[in-house]
Amino acid sequence: MVLLTMIARIPDGLPLAASMQDDEQVGRKLIEYQNQAKLLFKKLNFQSPKQCTIESVPYYFHYLIERDVCYLVLCEKNFSKRSAFSFLEDIAAEFNKLYGRQVSTVSRPYTLIEFDNYIQKAKKNYIDSRVRRNLNSLNNELQDVQRIMVQNIDDVLQRGTVLSELDTKAQNLSILSKKYKKEATNLNLKSMYIKLTVAAVFVILLFLYFYVL
Repeated sequence: MVLLTMIARIPDGLPLAASMQDDEQVGRKLIEYQNQAKLLFKKLNFQSPKQCTIESVPYYFHYLIERDVCYLVLCEKNFSKRSAFSFLEDIAAEFNKLYGRQVSTVSRPYTLIEFDNYIQKAKKNYIDSRVRRNLNSLNNELQDVQRIMVQNIDDVLQRGTVLSELDTKAQNLSILSKKYKKEATNLNLKSMYIKLTVAAVFVILLFLYFYVL
């Protein structure tokens, strides 16, 4: 979240505009950081980096210098640098369009304080866009989970089909096994009958051979 936004002139560090959280309690806590920002403005010069991030526990200052004007925000650590500098570029473009010719002639601090209206609007747009991105990201994650779940269900259904086929094959094998066992029993009985018949014939022939002949 953007907690504090300040705009100052580089040559003398004169604050031109500022915007702070509407929450009174939060605003009181930010006075210290506002004073730090003013000191930073006085130390900046034409040789300073055009973009920079400075840690001030537990927050970060991000600033952008364009056309002798420094645009600075104080953000929570979880607010991405890309979003912070994109926000700064946005307000810098609008500020230059509205007040670019006045910057060098301003003599009193916060003369252009009405620019706070645009800062608040831009901040709301960035917050809303982050919410939309987060919702889109969450929606994409949910869709991915849904696709995974569907895939898992498909896998389960396919496994169910395979298991059903295996069960059918197992039942068929069981039936064939019983049939084979029954046929084997019948063959054994037939074989035994044949052996008994042969033995009986052999005994009869022996009897006829010894007693009749």
